[in-house]
Amino acid sequence: MSSHLDYEINKELGECYLFMGELDKAESYYHKAASSNGVHPDPYLGLATIAVQRGDLDQAMAMYQKAENIASSDKSIAGIALVSAHQGQEGKAFDLYLKALSLNPENIVALFGLVQVAHVLGRTAEAITPLEQHLELNPGKSEVRYALSGCLVSCGRKDEARAHLHRLLEMDPANASAAELLAQL
Repeated sequence: MSSHLDYEINKELGECYLFMGELDKAESYYHKAASSNGVHPDPYLGLATIAVQRGDLDQAMAMYQKAENIASSDKSIAGIALVSAHQGQEGKAFDLYLKALSLNPENIVALFGLVQVAHVLGRTAEAITPLEQHLELNPGKSEVRYALSGCLVSCGRKDEARAHLHRLLEMDPANASAAELLAQL
């Protein structure tokens, strides 16, 4: 069996076990994948996810950095940002989330991470454009439209927020959060 096939099988098994929440088995297969067939970022991204779920942020950061050093991607950058935010480095996280979104405007981890740190830093105005860019690609994403509405409200742009909330409720009439925010406006 070729080492590339070994790599693919081990990576897939790692992903399956991670999805099922069996972290120890997932970790074992990601380690096997990392040690077969050259150097790929994916097993390290998987190991980073496991470390995050275990609350081991130092290990998560090391694995995201390793993946980033192998092949820079929006996933590894968003991961480094996520850990930075958890470690109280919101400014660094903010810049990294923007960098990840410049590579992939559909990275939902980076998008919601950006919104979170933007609220903490009082920089919600800067989160509006990335949210709008995501909605241009995925107009049906209710949770993104809701986050955009919240940012618009916090920037005093209530009419725009109202318009987005009305559109959201047309698509998703049972959205209680959106109805509540609209009532407050």
